[in-house]
Amino acid sequence: MRLILLGPPGAGKGTQAVRLAERHGIAHLSTGDMLRAAVAEGSEIGKKAQAIMARGDLVPDDVVVAIVADRIRHADCARGFVLDGFPRTVAQAEALGRMLHENRLDLDAAVALSVDEAALLQRVDNRVREMRAAGKPVRDDDTAEVLKGRIDNYRRQTEPLIAYYRDRGLLKTVDGMGAIEAVSAAIDAAVGGDLVAR
Repeated sequence: MRLILLGPPGAGKGTQAVRLAERHGIAHLSTGDMLRAAVAEGSEIGKKAQAIMARGDLVPDDVVVAIVADRIRHADCARGFVLDGFPRTVAQAEALGRMLHENRLDLDAAVALSVDEAALLQRVDNRVREMRAAGKPVRDDDTAEVLKGRIDNYRRQTEPLIAYYRDRGLLKTVDGMGAIEAVSAAIDAAVGGDLVAR
């Protein structure tokens, strides 16, 4: 099973990726984790990424794709993987597709978590209020204003992937507003019993 999870910030992609990986014995591939691991390993691509990040620059698509290509060769990816946080743009999706093709692999599905953005913003507002009321610290980036900006970036850069994968017959859309367990079950149903049984 080789999957991509799509959805705006706060949709629960990370939570669902972890659950998918645990339930189906596949690897959870988070690009942030992979970048940090490549740097820690001191691989050639990790050294290149480290130099770019040290300058404060964004790691270019070709470097990220190379890190993903290296990572999917690890034994824990033999049964499959779920990508969380990549691709973020159509250009990255095209590069990922070429890399998978070169490795004689195909994606099984791109699962889009459909969410009510207004409800996501309200959730963040409620959480911030509850944390402040309890005297707990609130992270600077854990506000409705920051989330709104991240959602705007998602709309511009990442949302076009929904049409991209729909056009390729790979898109599965799941209601991401339910309870965590319900969303997990909906993802399993969307990708189909054949994939889950692999």
